[in-house]
Amino acid sequence: MELAPRAVKVAPLQDYRLSVTFENGEVKLFDVKPYLDHPAFRELRIIPLFNAVKIGGLSIEWLRGQDICPDQLYFNSVSIPLEN
Repeated sequence: MELAPRAVKVAPLQDYRLSVTFENGEVKLFDVKPYLDHPAFRELRIIPLFNAVKIGGLSIEWLRGQDICPDQLYFNSVSIPLEN
């Protein structure tokens, strides 16, 4: 089983998406919208709370402990092509 690389940088984007940079240099787009109906993630609909995302351990996290599994974060993200 392939292990997901560690997230090293995260930036919130519009429409509840995140730009995530991984230790292997990949930059990927992760959509948080599917998680927002789950009780633990509902308050992230409040934009300032959503925008408070940060690196935490091997993945990302928010102020009240919400986090995304490192494997979900990496394998369920879409690669962002690098600009020349």
